[in-house]
Amino acid sequence: MLSLFLGLAAAEPATIIVTGRGLSAGETAGAAVVVLDQNRIRQSPSGRLEDVFRDAAGVQSFRRSDSRSSHATNQSITLRGLGGNASSRALLLLDGVPQGDPFGGWITFPAYATDRIGEVRIRRGGGSAYFGPGALAGTVELESAVPAEGDTARGAFAYGSRDSLDGRASLLLSSSRRFVTVSGAFARGDGFIPIVAEDRGPIDRRAPYRQASGAARLVQEVEASTEAQVNVSAFSDKRDRGVPFTANRGRGVDTSLRLVGKGRTRWSALGYAQLRNFESDFSSINAARTTSTQTLDQYSVPSRGYGFRGELLPRVGTADLRIGVDGRFVSGQTKELYQFVGGAPTRRRVAGGRSDTLGLFAAATVPAGPATLSVSGRADRWSIRDGTFFQQTLNGPTLTDTAFADRSGWQGSGRVAGEVRVGRPLKLRAAAYRGWRLPTLNELYRPFRAGADATGPNPDLRPETMIGGEIGGDITLRGGWTMSFTAYEARLDGAIANVTQGRGPGTFPIVGFVAAGGTYRQRQNLDAIHSRGLEADLGGDLGPLEARLSYSLVDARVRSSGAALSLDGKRPAQTPRQQASATLGWRGPSEWRLSGTVRALSSQFEDDLNLRALRPAVTLDGFASAPLGRRIAVEMRAENLFNKTVEAAVSADGVIERALPRTLWIGLRLR
Repeated sequence: MLSLFLGLAAAEPATIIVTGRGLSAGETAGAAVVVLDQNRIRQSPSGRLEDVFRDAAGVQSFRRSDSRSSHATNQSITLRGLGGNASSRALLLLDGVPQGDPFGGWITFPAYATDRIGEVRIRRGGGSAYFGPGALAGTVELESAVPAEGDTARGAFAYGSRDSLDGRASLLLSSSRRFVTVSGAFARGDGFIPIVAEDRGPIDRRAPYRQASGAARLVQEVEASTEAQVNVSAFSDKRDRGVPFTANRGRGVDTSLRLVGKGRTRWSALGYAQLRNFESDFSSINAARTTSTQTLDQYSVPSRGYGFRGELLPRVGTADLRIGVDGRFVSGQTKELYQFVGGAPTRRRVAGGRSDTLGLFAAATVPAGPATLSVSGRADRWSIRDGTFFQQTLNGPTLTDTAFADRSGWQGSGRVAGEVRVGRPLKLRAAAYRGWRLPTLNELYRPFRAGADATGPNPDLRPETMIGGEIGGDITLRGGWTMSFTAYEARLDGAIANVTQGRGPGTFPIVGFVAAGGTYRQRQNLDAIHSRGLEADLGGDLGPLEARLSYSLVDARVRSSGAALSLDGKRPAQTPRQQASATLGWRGPSEWRLSGTVRALSSQFEDDLNLRALRPAVTLDGFASAPLGRRIAVEMRAENLFNKTVEAAVSADGVIERALPRTLWIGLRLR
């Protein structure tokens, strides 16, 4: 490896032949796609990936708070009002590799330093036969930065409010046949007090964070028209929730190898591995917020994810065909100490299992004059196996030792879409689709607590399935301005949600005692979530000025019966009716930049019964950059400039948690 680096460093500058990209994305005809380029990514006021996603209205995580203060398991990605659960219902990919946690499906956002991301493609709408299970609400594709998008070396270092530090650096070594990128990022801060001032007690304190990530990527031409892409990355993520016994930590290492053939018949072969571990403490807080008592020590959640993908793109006449096979195999356990007496645990619990999916897919795109038709389909074999739930007193007898029956089945996905050019400025499109998602190991086997509330797992959960359709259009205006609009309707059958089963005080299955004011819930399959809505995006340049506007309107309702009848007609938890993002920027010579972004969220409900409402929120972020020389610029960033209270959660006793308050940054960018 050292000789490779020295050889690259000594190479004469040359045109890069290797691209570092995969094959062109499938199923693009009739799709509603938002593309965020590297320029926009690097002007994010927070420098965090989840903040970049918010440029496309409708993309949301389970909580409004970001990865500096939210519990890691509360962060996910979904679109189109199909929320209500902390597991992702949209599929996140990095260079073709699924990024959801193998055990829980949540997204560890600090693992992705934005400087190493070259492009983000947000594809609203699910049912992708190409991307497969998990792409219910849509797909978010991340592509690593490549030489044409970056400098040989770059770095950014900033100091911010509450003694926060944010640093990142990357190095590129390249020749005509290969390139290597190495990048690293580090962030820390003393944090803010999550509980709003009027609800705080003596135990409430700041919630610090400390996060780091690193990645190395080699792209090598192995023969004419064929290149190999090797990725290795790692992260560490430590957070605290602002009261004693609420620290959580995640660690992970990912690696992948992708071979891409770009000759007459294009092809791709991908293999990857994910190794993750997670730890978290949980506490019970009294009504006066004077004491915090440890209730659970989730001391280890090891998980593994392995997968492969192979595809072939023959061309038959004017039609582009795509056929392939893929698989993903995950395993994991939660290891916990619980039922604390006198500050010490008295019981131990281990629960977990395995799940696999293996699929075949095919797609065809056929142009016909001004129109294009796209048809795709896939069949997946799924299995859930080796499920166990074990509890015992420490150094004592076994309380529970259950082995759950293995299950398996078949699911299908498909998409039919088309688009037609109507004159020069207007393109109309339409699509209909079906998709599905397997429940995560977290949903099947892991109980958890949030304040006084407790939620139990359900090993009998069945897969979620979704059918939907949309119509829309894209308009190209004068001066390079573009506008798109989409109307959609979707039905998520068997939607997995946390369903209220009882209230404390009382003892409930698996989770044990729930105190007065607390709620016991269990993960269950609802009859359905029915969502319909509108999306609109506008963007373009006017000389040195640039503007972007994104808006989504969602009407999502739960359809339920039986034990969940009380939820029928209610809105899914954590689903705002309206979202909007508007950015106005000025781009001057050299590194002169100035932009402001307004984001708005309508009210949403914290809980499945729609009893706890989170108020609407409007925030303003800002970014400014000025050159100090040819290779150095000073940057100033502002998050939530007017210090608005953004409610992120409300507990059973009415205590409100907030998202990030005003945060100011000043730093340098080097290249």
